[in-house]
Amino acid sequence: MSTPDNCANCPAHHKANLVKLGVNLDNVDYLITLAGNPNTGKSTVFNNLTGLRQHTGNWPGKTVARAEGGFIYNEKRYKVVDLPGTYSLLSTSTDEEVARDFILFGRPDVTLIVVDATRLERNLNLVLQILELTDRAVLCLNLMDEAKRNNLEIDTRALSKELGIPVIPASARRKLGMSELLQAIEEVATGKYVCKPPKIKSRSRKLNHAIETLSNKLLESYPGLPNASWVAMRLLEGDNSIIEAVRTGEIGNLHEEDVTT
Repeated sequence: MSTPDNCANCPAHHKANLVKLGVNLDNVDYLITLAGNPNTGKSTVFNNLTGLRQHTGNWPGKTVARAEGGFIYNEKRYKVVDLPGTYSLLSTSTDEEVARDFILFGRPDVTLIVVDATRLERNLNLVLQILELTDRAVLCLNLMDEAKRNNLEIDTRALSKELGIPVIPASARRKLGMSELLQAIEEVATGKYVCKPPKIKSRSRKLNHAIETLSNKLLESYPGLPNASWVAMRLLEGDNSIIEAVRTGEIGNLHEEDVTT
């Protein structure tokens, strides 16, 4: 674990953007969001964390359902938002767009990624896409009981080292691993654990040049913009929602300090 830097305990979430996304952060210290493929046990993890302190509704302007809840851990108040289950964040569906925009613009203090330990390779596609958007994440390796039943062994230490984030083995149906999960969430939220996700190195020289050129243009307009290379990549792919965010200037919200926090 790395030593936290200045204001490591400060929340990372962008309150103003979250209000636009319909999230009320009154009396909340940290915002946690749950992401993952469908059928990974994400809802069970959500229920274990929040208990009866939850409610459901829709995302603003969408027909996509949203579940919210909360819990208190070590005298800090956490709000939990359960994102739609998706296989990617490429914005090819409403669910993917909702999940992607929430992580990108809401900047949650921790993105808890729930994966199926019996189908880890398939689930890692979404994990790596999320780590392109945020360096504040925890991986919940769920269904470990099923993995053991199928004689699957996972080196969680090696996986954590490769991904640069905490990896917690769990069996949510049996409520195993939940205390370790809470501890990992707290450490990332407070900055005690500084995540260091890997950078993608497999792109071609021409693509890297195009991304770098476009990133520099973005940074000229929005100095300090995080994820500039990611935004550049989405622009090159013709991502309509990102193109619109750049056209309207909304993308600038990513680098503005949230004075309302």
